[in-house]
Amino acid sequence: MTTSDPAPGTGETPATAWRLERSTPLLVIFGILAVMAVWVQNAIIPFTMPFWGIFDYQLDLDVYRAGAQAVLDGENLYRVKLLGQMDFTYAPISIPFFIPFALLPAATAHGLWTIGIFTALYGVIMLGFRSLGHTTTWQLRLIAIFLVVISTLIEPIRTTIWFGQINIFLMLLILWDLLRDKDSRLRGVGAGLAAGIKLTPMLFVVYLALTRQWKAAVTLVGTFAATIAIGFAIMPRASWDYWTETLHDSDRVASPRTDGNQSVRGALANLGHTDDPNTIAWLALGGLVALLGLGAAVLAHRHSQELLALALVGMTSCAVSPVAWGHHWVWLLPLLLVGIHLILTLPSVLGRILVSAATLGGVLLSTAWRHHVDHPFWYVNRAVEEAYLTGMFFKGVGHWYRFFAVQPYNVILVVVSAAVIVVYAARARRSTPLADPVAPRR
Repeated sequence: MTTSDPAPGTGETPATAWRLERSTPLLVIFGILAVMAVWVQNAIIPFTMPFWGIFDYQLDLDVYRAGAQAVLDGENLYRVKLLGQMDFTYAPISIPFFIPFALLPAATAHGLWTIGIFTALYGVIMLGFRSLGHTTTWQLRLIAIFLVVISTLIEPIRTTIWFGQINIFLMLLILWDLLRDKDSRLRGVGAGLAAGIKLTPMLFVVYLALTRQWKAAVTLVGTFAATIAIGFAIMPRASWDYWTETLHDSDRVASPRTDGNQSVRGALANLGHTDDPNTIAWLALGGLVALLGLGAAVLAHRHSQELLALALVGMTSCAVSPVAWGHHWVWLLPLLLVGIHLILTLPSVLGRILVSAATLGGVLLSTAWRHHVDHPFWYVNRAVEEAYLTGMFFKGVGHWYRFFAVQPYNVILVVVSAAVIVVYAARARRSTPLADPVAPRR
């Protein structure tokens, strides 16, 4: 702890500010929490449990590999059934990135992909803390490693590892791109590539336009267009199928009435017990959530809280998507980093208490809670004798709190967005800025 350094991102010098990158007590605390996280992870679902253990499935990676192999074999990517019944849902530009994994033995591909996920988690955490003004020290690097372990208890992160999902890589690409200095010549390229692979990051164009970051917005759109052109150049038939048919068929991914669908459309479907939620209601409610999330993001940007702004945009892109599985909400991780940062640096004791309570609430809502199904049923692509599902959205079935539990991530988005707007509005009335500009560290 130090009493002389300004709290990163606040412009204040509170007498009790903890410097994350210099505090031995914090290092010990995070180390203890990491050890506890490993124990809890194994208690939720044992690491060695066949199929349900955190490292034992990786279906989505196998679909990526099968899609790449189908292209290598000359098959129609968006018409062939992969692994018996699965569809490929990403844009054609993604295939070159999956081909190397298709050429490897399954076990090797799974191992390398998992190592990549953990490396990406570390990269996200370090980028996040540096953007908040923290200096890169060996203590901060070690704390980041501990946080990687702790973050696996969050359902989107655990499920990303279990399914072998891609979203953590796309988030890292976007954060690396948009947290850079605003004068960076290629700023927008990374987000444009991410949008070319998976369309939802295109919402960052709206955010960049609203915040008058025109150069980055144009670069993003240009890069996105380039990915389409490259896709047509290397896979013309598949690209035509994707952009004229596949893209518009959201039910091709899954029925909106699925517990794991954590989008606004999924909320309407699950709460209304229907496979065909009203389109007008979805567009209206989704529009309101988009206005709320983007409005909060713009305010955060204006107060130099770029990591918070990007986290809000990323979460909003999940909310307004027709289908957003739990593992799409990896944007909860940078939001957690903001919470940790504020808990350590806010000058107000009351502020720290409120942020601590909100952060704890968000962690509890997003924890990979286990839901045991003790009877045989069909799970995704196979029959299982029993299931160990994870996520709060499985726990609320049949209970009075289902309204909140069925869509925990949308609840977090709405609450955080509303809180950001209220706090900044109150600050504006007092004509006191919340934060001094903090230049992202390279």
